[in-house]
Amino acid sequence: MIGAFYEESLKGRDVEIEYSDGLIRPLSAERWLRYNEGDEHILARCGGPTLDVGSGPGRLTVALTRMGIPAMGIDIAPLAVELTRRAGGLALRTCVFEPLPGTGRWAEALLADGNIGIGGDPAALLRRMRELVRPGGTVIAELSPPRSQSKVQTVRLRQAGRTGDWFTWATVSIDDIAALAGRSGFPTVERWNAAGRWFASLS
Repeated sequence: MIGAFYEESLKGRDVEIEYSDGLIRPLSAERWLRYNEGDEHILARCGGPTLDVGSGPGRLTVALTRMGIPAMGIDIAPLAVELTRRAGGLALRTCVFEPLPGTGRWAEALLADGNIGIGGDPAALLRRMRELVRPGGTVIAELSPPRSQSKVQTVRLRQAGRTGDWFTWATVSIDDIAALAGRSGFPTVERWNAAGRWFASLS
């Protein structure tokens, strides 16, 4: 059901994120169909086979492919996978916690667009990423800005009176990433910001 609402948003239709505390925000997933300012700072750090986790419609996967870098996106939404393939990228419809090709051999793995929140447990997700990248491999994560609060929230998607199931989603502040990364098997953290976005490279 989550994927169905997400696909509606990819089509440009109004879908909202409802938080358990009553806050409501637009999803606006169609913004991930095109280049986002700052994307080049992610792409420039990918030099080997790259796994794009929660790749959506595949803008980063496709960009890497066009740069001659082997890349694969994974997403749970069929339309997102279809759009990636249609644009010339490789993508699988699957979850990051399922068995994946190339486990332990990826040079880089991406958690762009706040995808460190997948599953609502960033530590568990980063431990999984540690399994996916090769020794010395790197995870590039997009994070919340300094002085923001890291938290786990219960949310659901809604559209025109229909609502999906509640699920958990996490946000991680750039201030907290070093400690979280260290506990998850990544002792080295480099942080930077570009175009109003905040990133960390974990290795």
